[in-house]
Amino acid sequence: MRMGRKISWLLASSLLATSAFAQKANPRDQFFWLGEINKASAVINTEEGLLDKAVVPKIAAGLIKVLEDGALPGAKRPFRVIEFEPLLIRAAGQEASLLHAGRSSQDMFATYRAAIMRDNLLELAEQLNKASTSLVALATEHAQTIVPNYTNGVQAQPNSLGHQLLGHAAGFERDAQRIRQAYARIDRSPMGTTVLNGSSWPLNRTRMAEYLGFPAIVDNAYDASQISASEYPVEVAGIVTSIGLHVGHFIQDVMAQYGQTRPWILLQPRGTNVRISSAMPQKQNPILLTETRREVSSALALAMGPIMRAHNITPGMQDPKEESANTEMVQSAVSFLKQFDRVLNSLAISPERALEEINSDWTASQELADLLMSKYKLPFRMGHHFAAEVVKHAKAHNIKPLDFPYAEARRIYRDAVKEQSAPNELPLSEAEFRSTLNPVAIVQNRRTTGGPQMPEMTRMLALAKKQTADQQQWISARRAAIDGALGKLNSDFTKLLAR
Repeated sequence: MRMGRKISWLLASSLLATSAFAQKANPRDQFFWLGEINKASAVINTEEGLLDKAVVPKIAAGLIKVLEDGALPGAKRPFRVIEFEPLLIRAAGQEASLLHAGRSSQDMFATYRAAIMRDNLLELAEQLNKASTSLVALATEHAQTIVPNYTNGVQAQPNSLGHQLLGHAAGFERDAQRIRQAYARIDRSPMGTTVLNGSSWPLNRTRMAEYLGFPAIVDNAYDASQISASEYPVEVAGIVTSIGLHVGHFIQDVMAQYGQTRPWILLQPRGTNVRISSAMPQKQNPILLTETRREVSSALALAMGPIMRAHNITPGMQDPKEESANTEMVQSAVSFLKQFDRVLNSLAISPERALEEINSDWTASQELADLLMSKYKLPFRMGHHFAAEVVKHAKAHNIKPLDFPYAEARRIYRDAVKEQSAPNELPLSEAEFRSTLNPVAIVQNRRTTGGPQMPEMTRMLALAKKQTADQQQWISARRAAIDGALGKLNSDFTKLLAR
């Protein structure tokens, strides 16, 4: 009866492996993975005749007892082999130590660290994909919203907000690619390499990998726990850094608007997005932006850790390998991405105010030189000189682009080219001159592949949506592969109890 209850518990735990309840009671931490490694060792060594079948049921039942105890509220979940094994011996007798043949703390630690980092990367990938999905949705909504863009902190050119947002989305897509690439290098099993060159015990490394959800092994036994285990935390730190920089760029772009009296983009004043100053009633501080920026900065500080810990040490040192510090680094990125997703879903954008902002400055002036060159074959530098003189005159007399007198433009042109071999009269008609300074027309008249004109926006939006959908499928497939492998392991392990 007692054995039946144990089997039922194990099957139930396998079925609940991905539920929120199971994750709280039995998270996939170091203790969990030590349990899975021991299960896999028991199954493989039994089936391959390396373990006496007479002692297998007792060892299996003892392992279940250890794992049951570790799942109790407030129970200790030891992550060191030298602390885990005595519990197993107490529950199953000295024969339980037979499981340790062909293994070492070194390869077991390397294995659970890779497994935990693998889970962390999938969580990071999912949170990044949620933010990217929100970003692409915002770009879709504002595909034709014309806003000023800035370079060197100064208003530079008009652009579609949707196009600008897709530029940010492209950066996050590269981060998603980096996650997939790093994941493939981490998703390899070190198990069975013992310390650094294997052992005389023929533990089946390929089967160990399959049961633990790894599609491949780390081929070189020295590399397994000595080189790659120190290397991938640095690679993941680079990914965290890249994502953090991309988020920080976006936040600072929005923050710059808060220095204006009439921003065209800001946070909606709801919930905890903003906080009214205790002394100045008119002042609404963008708390969500500043707190997200602070979390990004904290994550970047943590991302400096792996490279410093891996620097100037011999391969056998543990400094850069510790799971807790590397998990904290990745989880810090997950945290700021959650905040960033809130930012994206809390933005208030005024297309009218954005257009007014563009038309208050000479952001469209480059178009004069471009059109004179493309349509009327005027050398660009001559056209640029003419446009610069127009801007100079306008700023000296406080004239906005849409109010600039056409007659004055003709006069400035004649002065600009009088010593050049160019037509004496401005080739642009008044209608052309006015259209050339219209930011909406400028954006829609772009012909560059990857530009903000609607045909290109339609293409790039479709691509961005496909990329986020493909990324979600990749995440789901990786999780399903791990869960399927662990389910098969638990199914095969329960059979040992009935021998």
